[in-house]
Amino acid sequence: MKLAAAAYQMDFLETWDAYVAKLTAWVEDAAGQGADLLVFPEYGSMELATLAGRATSGDLEASLHAVAERIPAVDALHAELAKKHGVHILAASAPVFDDAIGPRPVNRARFFGPSGAMGHQDKQIMTRFEREDWDVVGGGPLHLFETALGRIGVLICYDSEYPLLARAMSEADLILVPSCTEAEHGYHRVRIGAMARALEQQCVTVMSSTVGDCDWSFAVDTNCGMGGVFGPPDTGFPASGVLAQGRLNQPGWTIAELDLDAVARVRKDGVVLNRTHWDEQAGRDGPAVLRSLS
Repeated sequence: MKLAAAAYQMDFLETWDAYVAKLTAWVEDAAGQGADLLVFPEYGSMELATLAGRATSGDLEASLHAVAERIPAVDALHAELAKKHGVHILAASAPVFDDAIGPRPVNRARFFGPSGAMGHQDKQIMTRFEREDWDVVGGGPLHLFETALGRIGVLICYDSEYPLLARAMSEADLILVPSCTEAEHGYHRVRIGAMARALEQQCVTVMSSTVGDCDWSFAVDTNCGMGGVFGPPDTGFPASGVLAQGRLNQPGWTIAELDLDAVARVRKDGVVLNRTHWDEQAGRDGPAVLRSLS
């Protein structure tokens, strides 16, 4: 299979048709390169707030509602494109108001299959900005999606930095990591998290990033990152664990080819067996015994 990770530049959109044309072009580009799975980044949907004008897009609370109102139409468009091109698409995550969760929005990534069917994954752990300034909250439980490409999980940005979340989806062959980070420090935190999760669970992680400046938004004003596809640095994978990576802050797709059998082989007979030996940590999750050498 071919995996496509986006380094996505958000734009100020004058019309809904401009968004349709943009997304269609991105999907057609990746599908034209033979991609079977397309991964868009965290909060890449915030550009939809510009459809309500600069005053709305620059207001933290108003932008949440402006984007959320557009998501049903956005989802219909993604479903149509996934079906037309016969691909799987992880749409850029978006703030969504869900009465089943509460009055505040969750950060939700929606996942589309080539039939047009949709599932979703909510972010679990909020960053300081989401908690303290934006009041975006943690959402529903983790999901594992059974697909023709294998079992796929999603860890949104900061979630990828927590090993127990990845462990909860240890049956995943692929873990998708959509991200939105403003500085290179943040990009590397998420990248290191994605690579660590690939090491621990002996799977492949696909990281997508927002890139570029958005002077129309306080929430996503500065973005730094690139696409990347990572595996365990073990038999059948590159020594670095990096299957493919883009160029920092350069918009476009990063494409990697993957033989999914490599995941099964390394889990069964790798040089090391991190995933199998995980449970040997049981009982060792308390604090280390403090000893004095003075």
